[in-house]
Amino acid sequence: MDLKPGDVVILKSGGHPLTVVEVKDGNVACVWMGNEGDLFRETLPLAVLELAEAETSDDEEEDDEDEEEDEEEDDRANKVA
Repeated sequence: MDLKPGDVVILKSGGHPLTVVEVKDGNVACVWMGNEGDLFRETLPLAVLELAEAETSDDEEEDDEDEEEDEEEDDRANKVA
């Protein structure tokens, strides 16, 4: 796995998403925000990390649904006119 600063990873065992700060000699320095808003930094072996899958936020999903509804309304209005 080729990681670079700015990549988002997660422990293979689960947990918070971590942002890669530095990759050096098979170790990855990561930072993440804790539940209380504290910033943490830890260096972990590459073997325990995997790339995090991008998630769509609820807001983005709602925006997509709103756009689809608007398009359907426009189609109905064009058929009536």
